[in-house]
Amino acid sequence: MQDNRDRDASAMRRDAGPRWQEATRAVHAGPRPAGQGGLVNPPVDRASTIIYATVEAYMDRHKGLYDEVIYGLYGTRTSFALAEAVSALEGGFAAVVTASGTSAIALTLAAFAGQGDHLLVADCVYGPTRRFVTEVLARFGVEVEFFGAGIGADIAALCRPNTRMIYMETPGSHTFDMIDVPAIAQVARSRGILTAVDNSWATPLFFRPLAHGVDISIASATKYLSGHSDCLLGTMTAASETVYRQLKDAAARWGNCASPDDCYLVHRGIRTLDARLERHQRTAATLVDWFARQPEVTAIRYPAHPDDPGHAIWKRDFTGATGLFGVWLDGLNDEETRAFFNPMTLFQLGSSWGGFESLAVPAWPAPVRDCPGDEPQGALIRIHAGLEAPADLVADLEAAFARVRALRGARP
Repeated sequence: MQDNRDRDASAMRRDAGPRWQEATRAVHAGPRPAGQGGLVNPPVDRASTIIYATVEAYMDRHKGLYDEVIYGLYGTRTSFALAEAVSALEGGFAAVVTASGTSAIALTLAAFAGQGDHLLVADCVYGPTRRFVTEVLARFGVEVEFFGAGIGADIAALCRPNTRMIYMETPGSHTFDMIDVPAIAQVARSRGILTAVDNSWATPLFFRPLAHGVDISIASATKYLSGHSDCLLGTMTAASETVYRQLKDAAARWGNCASPDDCYLVHRGIRTLDARLERHQRTAATLVDWFARQPEVTAIRYPAHPDDPGHAIWKRDFTGATGLFGVWLDGLNDEETRAFFNPMTLFQLGSSWGGFESLAVPAWPAPVRDCPGDEPQGALIRIHAGLEAPADLVADLEAAFARVRALRGARP
């Protein structure tokens, strides 16, 4: 359990500096030019070996493990600059940068869960997260239990004396389930249980888990923080010094480090994050409204939409929505699926999301669930609204639906 000194230190770190709005913070977060020899952007340091002037300095190097450059594996000025920027956006004590979003998830879980521990995981998590806890952590003696996204404060009934962490993702992958993070965080804190949230969808500009009582906020920086689909990176932001040090230790023990070139790209991407998210959000709203008028659409899962089951939580806790959402159709057979996706000109078929390009991928069969909810039946399509002109994206979708309707109309 974290002590009060950690919480006080965290609060002081979050309260330090100007009271900027988020758009300004995204532009200026991280080291200032005066600390970089006047350079606007942090330099790219590619380094493994670090040279010391004296044997005394070399022997004492590990004292700087958490906040100094002592060896390439543990970070350089480039990764520290990005970590500082992310921590400022998240409102955390400090952040650790990792090689990918999946590695940030795995390291967060591995840092705190060990043999004999009980781990509570939201049933709606990203597929690789589910596989990591069931195929890796379970093999090392961690008992994993999944809970439904709508559990809220009732999660208290699942907590045990050996529950080490409650892990969440909101909105959940594919079906976009919303979780009452503050309610769960309050239960966890009263029992000394750590909490972590995968915040990749909202980014810290639209949701700040640490401000709602969470201990660790995770992001796949590959996605919106980068924004250009050209690098892999993950971040773990801790609310306290104790948690930060344990995350940093875990990354070091597992030999996980981030490429300085990718750190540079993500830091550069953050500078335009606010402007990009505004466009993603506007375009997503246009597409959602268009989908809602199509007779083949049986349900839309986008928390910002008033008809979404999680809209009330989104409206209470979030300040915006990004470009990723799900659309349920009344079904697509193999021929219709090919006709819908293959000839599209703007929407691309590809994993990941958060870049400048629009994506449309089939997301069925339904994701694995231990606690199935009332998801609609049919074919689920995952849409990422990119930065193209909305009218052009709508035209691409109109053509896709027309192809499916032509096939259906040709059948006897």
